[in-house]
Amino acid sequence: MAKLKLDLHDIFNDGAQLESELNRVIQEAVRKRIELVEIIPGKGSGQLKKRVLRFLNQPEIKVLYHRIEKDSKNFGRVFVHFRH
Repeated sequence: MAKLKLDLHDIFNDGAQLESELNRVIQEAVRKRIELVEIIPGKGSGQLKKRVLRFLNQPEIKVLYHRIEKDSKNFGRVFVHFRH
């Protein structure tokens, strides 16, 4: 199964770049018909993860993927599943 990975540790405090990278990885998954995107906001205070989930719940983004899975074993990971 093809998978993309986006680690947000280096850009967590740059809002514009964060949104740009999230958009890029989602669009790349759609374009290349990738089934899974792993987004790593890290554990921290949870604010970055909340921001990622808010981004993913925007109506124009939500129509692009099938479902979101929060990793039960690692709080700092989110999986975005696509159905092509």
